[in-house]
Parts: sequence; structure tokens; C-alpha cells
Amino acid sequence: MPDQAHSLEEISRQARRHVESLRGAGIEWLPKAPPVPPLASLPSDPSVEAHGGDDMAQRRTALEVLAEKVSTCSRCPELVATRTQTVFGVGPIEPDLCFIGEAPGADEDKQGEPFVGAAGQLLNRIIAACGMKREDVYICNIIKCRPPGNRTPLINEVENCREYLDAQLDLIKPKFICALGATAAQNLLGTTQALGKLRGRFHDYKGMTVIVTYHPAYLLPHRSPEKKKDVWEDMKMLLARMGRPIPMTGGK
Repeated sequence: MPDQAHSLEEISRQARRHVESLRGAGIEWLPKAPPVPPLASLPSDPSVEAHGGDDMAQRRTALEVLAEKVSTCSRCPELVATRTQTVFGVGPIEPDLCFIGEAPGADEDKQGEPFVGAAGQLLNRIIAACGMKREDVYICNIIKCRPPGNRTPLINEVENCREYLDAQLDLIKPKFICALGATAAQNLLGTTQALGKLRGRFHDYKGMTVIVTYHPAYLLPHRSPEKKKDVWEDMKMLLARMGRPIPMTGGK
């Protein structure tokens, strides 16, 4: 059966890539999965996923192991010397949507959670305008430490943190990603194109659909609040692709 053989080969390749990504991020151990039962003992109802809960539990454990690894990372001496703590990410496994920002700020460095300052409050309103709740989505940043003075992350800092980000995304498996701002978008997608060129269309990152929009910090009153309407256009485009209704009150 060539189709079945091809499918098994693809599964094997995906499994190897997954293990290599985790090993590169420093994860050397995962809880052992229970033995797979024979086909005859699997539930006859196709809506029941065998061992789905076990897989989710293993991935959440692996995510916790990765977060612990990140918390002791010392690859960027300047960031290690100035951070209060690392800021890993928050949200569920397998969310419909993951927001990726640039880097933690002062509030995030203090609290250990991404997007909790003024930009985070605006992001919460954007999420609500889309008909979702913050706890429904996953939120993280390209790098996990606050750069001094909230400067833009340096190339080597992004490179040092990249395997953590890739392992994180490999474990949470979001269906869609919204890259917030040029730094997040360019580093995620590996491009030097300007934000204006990246907006208004979808991109692919390892099978995940990516949309690019402005960072919430750019929309704050002292910067460019008029760009909120552009963000709402991006969100409507994303919601349509996700097959979700577009709330009439959004974007105001």
C-alpha cells in the first residue's frame, strides 16, 4: 500500500524533526507514553481521539521543562545581567491563535508574563474585539528576556533564543499566528521586508498560517493611535480566514 507507506514515512520525518527541535532547546527527557492498544480495542466512535489527553499532558509537561530551561539560560550576558526574570509565554496547548511580540518590557520583566503593561491592555481589547478571551489564545515573544531600556533585540539575542521559540511553537501547535510588529514578523518569517509589505496577506511558517500587524505599543496614544483601524482590518482578515464571525463592534 504505497499511500500508507508514504504516510508512515512522513510521520517518521515529522517525529524526527520534533525530537531534534526539543533536543536543540535542551529538553532531554519526556514522560513515557502508555502503550498503544490494538486497533480492535480503540473506540469505535471516530470523534473520540485515543490518548489525546495523554498527548496533551505530555506536551504541557515538555513545555514546563522548556520554560524551566529558559529560566536559567545564560546565552546573552547583557540580558542575564539586567533581567529580573525570563518571560516564557502563557496560554493553552493547541490554541486557534498565537500572538507573538518582540520582547518583554518592564512590566513583563517584573511580573513574568507577556503583554501585561499598557500594550498588553490594548492587546486584551483587540482580542476581545475579535470575540475571544485572553485565556483562549497563546501569547509569547520572539525573545524571552527584556532588553535594557526596551531596545530592539540584537541579532545574536534573537538567534540565541530562536530554538526556544521553535520548540515552544512545536509543542503548542497553534493553527494561526499573529506577528505583532516588524521585529516579530521579520524574525519569525526570516525576512527583511518592511511591515507595510508584510501586512495584508498571509504567510506560512512550518504549516502555520501567519498574519502580520502593528505592535500594540505602536498604537498607544503617544505614538500612532490612528493605526488602530489598520489593525482592525488585519484582524477582520484573520477572523475570515479562521472561519470566525466578525463582531460588529470591533475596532472602535
